[in-house]
Amino acid sequence: MEPGSVENLSIVYRSRDFLVVNKHWDLRIDSKTWQETLTLQKQLRHRFPELADPGTCYGFRFCHQLDFSTSGALCVALNKAAAGSAYRCFKERRVTKAYLALLRGHIQESRVTISHAIGRNSTEGRAHTMCIEGTQGCENPKPSLTELVVLEHGLYAGDPVSKVLLKPLTGRTHQLRVHCSALGHPVVGDLTYGEPLGREDRPFRMMLHAFYLRIPTDGECVEACTPDPFLPSLDACWSPHTLLQPLDQLVQALRATPDPDPEDGAPGPGSPSALLPGPGRPPPPPTKPPETETQRASCLQWLSEWTLEPDS
Repeated sequence: MEPGSVENLSIVYRSRDFLVVNKHWDLRIDSKTWQETLTLQKQLRHRFPELADPGTCYGFRFCHQLDFSTSGALCVALNKAAAGSAYRCFKERRVTKAYLALLRGHIQESRVTISHAIGRNSTEGRAHTMCIEGTQGCENPKPSLTELVVLEHGLYAGDPVSKVLLKPLTGRTHQLRVHCSALGHPVVGDLTYGEPLGREDRPFRMMLHAFYLRIPTDGECVEACTPDPFLPSLDACWSPHTLLQPLDQLVQALRATPDPDPEDGAPGPGSPSALLPGPGRPPPPPTKPPETETQRASCLQWLSEWTLEPDS
């Protein structure tokens, strides 16, 4: 696959107020260090010099974050008002995200809900990493929820692998990578949370991709679905052999899910009632009462973790 360069920035959504880019893997969003020869910020400045805002630190307002190793949909606000409207969607938990991943092993269940609390790892030598509650050195674990749907079973370079769709219902640092590792099925190519003994050095990238994004702002619904990068035609090492769930059906379900009204107390994408549809799902809970000050403070803390945590 083509490596990242300053010229090959892919745009999957554009309006007067927003861009959604398909970020390359192994690419930082921005950096103040001179060693970083390529960042997403530099790609944007090269492609859209007229859109850079000198009033910001990096020239562009990134609405959220993706890890250095993760590819996929990343939203950029083109003015302060647009950034504020996107912020409110994150604050009110109305943003929908879905990721594609290749995970080690064949997951036997068709759907899994992962609910391990996640905290910072204070173990020596594990700085800037996260871990699940109960792990030695786990500090300040917080509730975390991810839904996983198995799409395909196959082989990657001869090893058993599952292709999955992941929907994070909370926004902890490295949540998807930590949850998949805790499940016993780490992301292929994840050097931090993957399998030991140098096995993850072989894939050319970490196989985690931000596939779908919807931010229902007041002015417009920013919705983008990026191309699936985990296809045999793009990576000869990936050889699927069993289809369990067609991806296009899940995309239709994601698109059809109504956006909650922030004023009616309806549960948003970050609540269990907004899980991907499937057999045996319980009916949605009744409408929630108005948000309390404590809940609002908790939501703001959640937002700060989602949008401001550095990648590693």
